[in-house]
Amino acid sequence: MNRTKLLLFLAAGIIVFSLLAPHLAPNDPYVTDFKNILKPPSETYPFGTDQVGRCIMSRIFYGAKVSLGMTFLLLGIIFLTGVSIGIVAGMHGGLVDTVIMRLAEIILAFPDIVLAIAIVGILGSNMVNTLIGLSMIWWTKYARFTRVSVKQVMSKTYISAARLAGASNFNLVTKYILPNILSGLVIQLVIDISGIMLALSGLSFLGLGVQPPTPEWGNMLNEGRAYLQTAPWLLLYPGLAIFIVVIVFNLLGDSLRDSIDTI
Repeated sequence: MNRTKLLLFLAAGIIVFSLLAPHLAPNDPYVTDFKNILKPPSETYPFGTDQVGRCIMSRIFYGAKVSLGMTFLLLGIIFLTGVSIGIVAGMHGGLVDTVIMRLAEIILAFPDIVLAIAIVGILGSNMVNTLIGLSMIWWTKYARFTRVSVKQVMSKTYISAARLAGASNFNLVTKYILPNILSGLVIQLVIDISGIMLALSGLSFLGLGVQPPTPEWGNMLNEGRAYLQTAPWLLLYPGLAIFIVVIVFNLLGDSLRDSIDTI
């Protein structure tokens, strides 16, 4: 339990930092200075400068808000979409259930990142289209998980009793179904934070996500890869930022799952 509290504290700290980061940045992340191109870490620029003289630390700080903001926005979209579709499929069954699940299986038949690249490539390379492309793929996970959970709950005797008492579908969902499946969904949500961040950063690294000059960690890796040998700090610090966030939320998800399983 102490481990879970520590990880919750670290995760909360990361979120708070991402919100306050623009106010903590020592310099403007967009201002170029051609007199300080590719300067190594120093007192003035603790993380060094990039190929056009921008402060890497400031861009890392601003990038925290962009990267985590996109991650949580995408999580919210796929969570609400997937859970809603899963509840409909689980409660109604029949043709509705069959159509939804066959559609989900068709999408899951393709590697998610490859399908995302195809969708974003067709729609165009920008932040909005990246969110659209990934949300069109990842709703399936929550829909399938929710459908199975809803069917298990619907087989319980208290659901039959509630129906006999005249409970509407809305009351069944809010009072009986969601409270019984929410813990599993929340754990899955926390675990997926790291995977979604990696996917968003990966698309930005390929030039299909956030576009320059907006500071985003995956985009910064893409900009710095040509300078790996001459200015490794261009990749080191964005890579460390992604690594820290992914590790913290992965460990938090595992710890929460273990805590629930032991109850």
